[in-house]
Amino acid sequence: MFRSLQRGGVLVKTALGETEAVMRQGGITSSWGSMSSSNHQMMSMMASRVAATAGTQQQSAKDQQYGMLAGAAAAAAVLGLGAGIATADEAEHGLHAPQYPWPHEGFFSSYDHRSIRRGFQVYQQVCATCHSLNQIHYRNLVDVAYTEDEVKDMALEVEVMDGPNDEGEMFERPGKLSDKLPEPYPNEEAARFANGGAYPPDLSLITKARHDGQNYVFALLLGYRDPPEGVHVREGLYYNPYFPGGAIAMPKMLNDDGVEYDDGTSASEAQQAKDVVTFLAWAAEPEADDRKLMGVKWLTALTLVLVTAVYYKRWKWAPLKSRRVIVDVLN
Repeated sequence: MFRSLQRGGVLVKTALGETEAVMRQGGITSSWGSMSSSNHQMMSMMASRVAATAGTQQQSAKDQQYGMLAGAAAAAAVLGLGAGIATADEAEHGLHAPQYPWPHEGFFSSYDHRSIRRGFQVYQQVCATCHSLNQIHYRNLVDVAYTEDEVKDMALEVEVMDGPNDEGEMFERPGKLSDKLPEPYPNEEAARFANGGAYPPDLSLITKARHDGQNYVFALLLGYRDPPEGVHVREGLYYNPYFPGGAIAMPKMLNDDGVEYDDGTSASEAQQAKDVVTFLAWAAEPEADDRKLMGVKWLTALTLVLVTAVYYKRWKWAPLKSRRVIVDVLN
């Protein structure tokens, strides 16, 4: 019924034989029956404290394990939610376009006019079948991509509706430098009917109207691919991850050697995309080169004015600041 206390451990039992605690204390050797009542009470209290401490430690270990599991689950949920948000954002707004080193973006850089000419050829032969360029006139191309005579000959090939004449009737005439580039459709309704309900936007300001416009247009033109597994694109649309929603009504238009350049440049798909984006960037800001040149002139002039002002100030004030004043208190 009673068990002696042994070195390295004590097993305390009640009269019913129920284990109360395990005491692990060295240096204790005694018999339960020979203890006095005070010692019996002290041992009971110690056994109760050891049991409570052991229970608390076990509960704390369990709580710690549960806390670690809960933390891991929360972290996994946050990561999954973040990935889901990123995926949803890409699906809604399109994949963000990479950054490309456009040579005309520097403060002292200008447009590559040979690239503008090639880009205009790509626009004429590929893009102009659906997209208009309402802000550009034939005269804007003079001394930028073509000579005046070349642009005049180009305009004469187009019949422009004009009028009314003296009899109040509309008539057609050959184009001239003051005319806009021709539009592919007479109105928006005709454009939507020809493109399955989609309206091809005007490209005059497309590189300004879209976020990160030049990179976006370049990536969009080269971004056509097969939809990934699980993504379904309805008939009449094409998968392009750079377009908001991922499905675009415009098919892939650029192909290797799809355009024959006048200067003999190899018309690869990437070259065509680069040239047409350069042309559209110029179309959005035809005055960019003149503005940069004017800025350089103004900075040069202001620098000369600053140098002159500093020199004049030092020349004017140097005698006054360097003179010596003597006060004769006797006279």
